[in-house]
Amino acid sequence: MTERPAADPPAADAKRSTSAAGRPAVDPPAADAKRSTSAAGIEGREAAFFDLDRTLIAGSSGLPWARAAAKAGLIGRGQMLRWGLDALRFRLRGATDEATEKLLSEVKAVFQGTSARQLERLAPEVLVGLLPRIYPEMLAEVYAHQDAGRPTFIVSAAGDELVQLLARILYMDGGIGTRYEIGDDGLFTGELGGAFMYGEGKVEAMRRFADDHGIDLDASFAYSDSASDLPMLRAVGQPVVVNPDDGLARIARERGWRVMRFEKLGRRLALAAFSVVLVGLGILGRHRIGGWTSESSRSRASRVRRS
Repeated sequence: MTERPAADPPAADAKRSTSAAGRPAVDPPAADAKRSTSAAGIEGREAAFFDLDRTLIAGSSGLPWARAAAKAGLIGRGQMLRWGLDALRFRLRGATDEATEKLLSEVKAVFQGTSARQLERLAPEVLVGLLPRIYPEMLAEVYAHQDAGRPTFIVSAAGDELVQLLARILYMDGGIGTRYEIGDDGLFTGELGGAFMYGEGKVEAMRRFADDHGIDLDASFAYSDSASDLPMLRAVGQPVVVNPDDGLARIARERGWRVMRFEKLGRRLALAAFSVVLVGLGILGRHRIGGWTSESSRSRASRVRRS
């Protein structure tokens, strides 16, 4: 259910605009410099930017990753349980700055000393948990934007490799996620390789990307469920809030933003209960299948040389 139509709603009757190979037309911005990739086909255009957790997908992308990591022995049962409960709280109430910073510190500690190659090979296990969570209503919104000639991008605090992989699978035009440093030995250093894609960090990446590729943010769209993404929503001319909590819904009403609602409380509670089941399965099955972390690609991660 959409409470208010956008000023320029996406068309739905034109052919999809994807590259000839069916892959993203552009890469996300580098952490420290402009990308050398071609941005032909999007210069001067409007675009649509989508948050991932609780916007494109139900709940948190961290839960499938945590379950896979536990199965691989990368995290212990206690850590798996804590992250599972964090995912449950996020599913019901959304994120807080404090909880997000705490989780980032824990993820960096898990990454430190872990092989990037080992982790990237386990991507399918994470996708098995993610793909069933995609909201069909949001996928229709993505494709309607593409039909109207607008490229579409995921912008998320999740790892950059996961974000880009999911964007390719959904036939979106690219993704911008959090990067983690990889040393010359192919191991994660435990540090970020650029800005953390949360709050102001996310909108700074969007602005850099828009500047690099001639995208007009004032004419573009952004979708999110969370008040933590207010900078992202304010950065565009067409902000859209998705299944917002009371606080964000109030802000949207005051500012005249478009609101999309299609998730009922019963569905939210049912999915939250399902998350608890997944946590239990992740703990019980931790020795059976490997796990994967969200940012692992050698070709896209920032590398460092230690003196």
